Formats: sequence, C-alpha cells, structure tokens
Amino acid sequence: MSADGEAPPRPRRRLPVTPGPVRIRLRRPRAPFPLGSPRWPTTVPRPAASRRLETNYDTAWARRYPARVARLLVNELVTGPVIRTVADPRVTGLDRIAHLDGPVVFAANHASHLDTPLLLSVIPDRWRHRTVVAAAADYFFDTRLKSAFFALWLAAIPIERRRVNRDSANRASALLSEGWSLLIYPEGGRTPDGWGRPHSAGAAWLAERSGRPLVPVYVEGTRRILARGSWRLRPGSAAVTFGRPLVPQGDIRRLAADLERAVDALGDEQGSDWWTARRRAAAGSTPSLTGPAAGAWRRSWALGDRRRRSQPPPRWPR
Repeated sequence: MSADGEAPPRPRRRLPVTPGPVRIRLRRPRAPFPLGSPRWPTTVPRPAASRRLETNYDTAWARRYPARVARLLVNELVTGPVIRTVADPRVTGLDRIAHLDGPVVFAANHASHLDTPLLLSVIPDRWRHRTVVAAAADYFFDTRLKSAFFALWLAAIPIERRRVNRDSANRASALLSEGWSLLIYPEGGRTPDGWGRPHSAGAAWLAERSGRPLVPVYVEGTRRILARGSWRLRPGSAAVTFGRPLVPQGDIRRLAADLERAVDALGDEQGSDWWTARRRAAAGSTPSLTGPAAGAWRRSWALGDRRRRSQPPPRWPR
C-alpha cells in the first residue's frame, strides 16, 4: 500500500496478438520501351497534364453542318420567340451596315447574360448563322458540360480575358479569315453596377489582323430583364443600336479608342436623339458609359438619371 493508504494500480495484462498472414505483392517487370510505356527520368521534372477545357477546348465540331442545323432550329424555334417575349427588342441602325459584305467583328457593351442570345436574334440573316461568340474561357468552358452546351447553342469559342493568350486570339482570327463573323465584348465581362467598363484592345486587334470592319453595337435594357447574379427573368423592353463600321487603318490603339467613343455615342443616342448625340460627338463632349469617378451612391444616382433619359417614348393608341 502507498503512504496515503491506497492500493497501487494493478498493471494491465496484454494478451498476445496472433500475427496475420503476410501478403507480399510482387510487381511485374515493366516491358521495354517499344512494347511498353517509356520511363520518365527521375532528374527531369514532369510537366503538368494539359487540360482539354477552357482555352484548350476544341469547338470545331460545333461549326460542322449537323451542329449548325441543330443550332438553327433551336435559335429560330426556341431562343428567338423567348427573346421577343421577354425583351421585345427595338432595333435601329441596320441601314448603317446594309452595305457591308462578308465577315465582320461586332463589338458590343455587356450588361447581362441576355445580351448574346438577344444580339444573335437581331443580327441580320447574312451574318446570324455564321457568327461565333467570343466567350470567357474561365467561365463558359470550365466544365465539359458547359463547354459543349455553349459551343452548340451559341457557337461560342473560348477566349482568355485575364491575360494575353495568342492561341485563342489566333483561333478567332483564323475563323474570321474562313468567313465567320465574330461577336465580342471589349469590356471583358458584365457590368457590376450598370455602368460600362473600360475597353480592352482585343476587338481592335482582331479587326486589324483580319482586315475586317469593326461594327460598334450598344445594348440597352437587358440588365433590368436579367441582372447579374440573378436567374429571374423580368420581362421588359430592350433596345439594340448598330453604329457605323470602323475600318482598320493600321493603328490598334487608335481603333480601340475610336470603338469606345463610338459605343459611347450610341449610348448617348439611346438616351437623347440622333442629332444631339452627333453634335456632342463632334464637339468631343459625349458622356462616357463608364460613369462618374465617384462613390457607389453617386454612381447609382447618376445611373438612375441616365435610365430615365433613355426610356422609350410612350406608345399612344391609334
């Protein structure tokens, strides 16, 4: 017994453990290189496996005849009627591109996921069924299901929007040379607050490299119908305005700046009228679609004023 009168703890008795059968797996010897796979040297780092998604996704199958027929049926029988029901688009400026022939580059502002099906439903027939859409590779081509769906439905091709990727740019340029037109959003993404984003030079670079006309397009009203981050459709009215085509002159930066000013002028035309917008454009006082450089509340207030100015006139009964 211990000094405090308690008995010492009894030692635990461990039962013997019967060892189980030992299994030894023998590895088969690898066949030499002509008969088996080659061995990778241990001193050379192995490169990462290439993914067949995002910019590496092959969309050539979506431009073959069976896929084009399926896309034509879906767009004419489903997408077009839905767009006319929920957006009731008003289209102006088609006379400005009536003289064009061959593939062109359509460059539009971007406010909603509804922009692409809306534009594909109002682009004239001679371009509509041979137009590919430059889509963000990290968003529309991150899974196999989404890649196949958007490639078939919209004839989308993956474009890198966060950094320069010559493979995707060369792919788009090759399609222009093959007779396909291109729909691209120079802002690189949808507007987060209703105001536009500064343009990148991707659309101007493609137009300069292919020598094809660059057509500015302004879309109004789609954000109210399908806002960013929402999947709820709120039927309303949208407006699409086509501008005069810009001809490449060998200067990419100048063409990109002219494109941004042309889209701003089309937005001013939607908010006022053609004559007022032309006078402001000639004087260099066209309001920018990027909005005021102020806080969120001030930008929201100014956006409300612009919306009220851009409302279509009332339709009086006949």
